[in-house]
Amino acid sequence: MQLARTDAEVTTGIARVEVDVVTAGDSERATDLVTMEEPLQIRLVHGSVDDRSETDVAVTMRTPGDDRTLALGFLHTEGIIADPAMVASVEEGENVVTVELEPSASFDPTMFKRNTYTTSSCGICGKASIEAVRVHIPDHAGQDRFTIEAHVLESLPAKLAEHQTAFELTGGIHASATFGSDGRIERVAEDVGRHNALDKLIGSYFAEEALPLPDRGLLFSGRASFELVQKAAVAGCPFVAAIGPPSSLAVELAAEQRMTLVGFLRASRFNIYTLPHRVHTGG
Repeated sequence: MQLARTDAEVTTGIARVEVDVVTAGDSERATDLVTMEEPLQIRLVHGSVDDRSETDVAVTMRTPGDDRTLALGFLHTEGIIADPAMVASVEEGENVVTVELEPSASFDPTMFKRNTYTTSSCGICGKASIEAVRVHIPDHAGQDRFTIEAHVLESLPAKLAEHQTAFELTGGIHASATFGSDGRIERVAEDVGRHNALDKLIGSYFAEEALPLPDRGLLFSGRASFELVQKAAVAGCPFVAAIGPPSSLAVELAAEQRMTLVGFLRASRFNIYTLPHRVHTGG
């Protein structure tokens, strides 16, 4: 089946498909909007001036758009590039992003134990070993400046929904957002993969040399997995809120990293799993 898509739809990651809509046993032909999912190859150029090499780091299934920030966010949260100064250039091709490191930047491809494919549903599915699941998390101790009122936190799901343009059209996409103590949504990134959405978001700050994020919270449209909390920790974010539930490993990692983790966030209730002192309540 061929998907009909315009240039504008490629930009927004949405395609039109023909469907049969069945209602009370009657079928009718119609057009539906679906979230696009295509592979992205992330390639790294590294080595000295006289000995440059290319390494295909990963293929991830993603929604096209913001591929540059996705690649940068992925490489940063995977512990491959710690500082924007390590990056010499970023080139985008058709479903390929090539990140060239400065000759002085250190990268050992044998230390990056990852297979070359990750699905849109799981960013760590391609990990080749248990040890490779955990990445180095920089020490952001002493930089934490984030607190929030409970009623402000409860207002965030509705605010996020207002920014989820692709979700409103397709219902099939995840979102990650940064927000301040005042409840203002600062940035939003959407993708068919929840880990990709967060990498796009973190990558946008990395490209601007605006990391870490000690005075912002992160909001997820779905559940809070171990991988998402780990990426948030790498970005130096002390507060994570999810509309869905957290996993047990996510709770353990948040406690270990002195992060506040909130789950089941609704307009009138939520659960605080770790470090509740950052949430000001009336009780």
